[in-house]
Amino acid sequence: MNPQDMPAGLRTLAVDDEVPALDELAYLLRADSRVAEVRTVGNATDALRVLRDGEVDVVFLDVRMPGLDGLELARVLRRFAVPPLVVFVTAYDDRAVDAFDLGAVDYLLKPLEPERLAETLRRVLAARDRIPARDGAARPAPDDEVIPVELAGRTRLLPRSAVRWVEAQGDYARLHTGDGSHLVRIPLSVLEERWADVGFVRIHRSYLVALRLIRELRLTGSGYVVRVDDRELPVSRRHTRELKDRLVRGAKAGWIRS
Repeated sequence: MNPQDMPAGLRTLAVDDEVPALDELAYLLRADSRVAEVRTVGNATDALRVLRDGEVDVVFLDVRMPGLDGLELARVLRRFAVPPLVVFVTAYDDRAVDAFDLGAVDYLLKPLEPERLAETLRRVLAARDRIPARDGAARPAPDDEVIPVELAGRTRLLPRSAVRWVEAQGDYARLHTGDGSHLVRIPLSVLEERWADVGFVRIHRSYLVALRLIRELRLTGSGYVVRVDDRELPVSRRHTRELKDRLVRGAKAGWIRS
């Protein structure tokens, strides 16, 4: 690859009112060859000034700050014509779901670990392709998304690619993976809309499935069911025709296994 064809390094902005934490984050970012620029500020007002005066790819935000906190600032950033990506950096793990709702790329816990930050930068680079180019051209979708889930009292970031199917449980959703399940405070309707372009399909008012993992659609005495792994899930009558059409299109395209 020619040097001019290589993707540009990340332009980063770190925001934290605690100077030692801000200095540590800046040091780790500058040590990574994928980062081209690191700017630091101690509050949301200064962050907005930096963002107004220049282009930034990703903002690393402390959650709890005096004045406008990190979550509030992230909501402001979402209204930008071309919003920067956001990574939350905090000593507390109780706002991970809020971070996900705001579309954060990742959620880092202090004290920072270099290996964990390196993984975050990989996700940021992949997610950067989501941002529309300033000339209006579309860019490819990111390779994956992460969902914060609670596991044994700790927040774990679950890749979307690990989710096999999703079950509605009131205003919550249960994400089923190959080795267990996780309850998250996200309505199934939100995930249906957010994941429609990456191959998840609604088959029932209570179920959303990864289309590529459907092994079988068959008619039983009580209606149609699909088999995902070793589990049979019901298909409602209103979703049957669309599901059949999508399965046929997927099989022709070669991205649904037989």
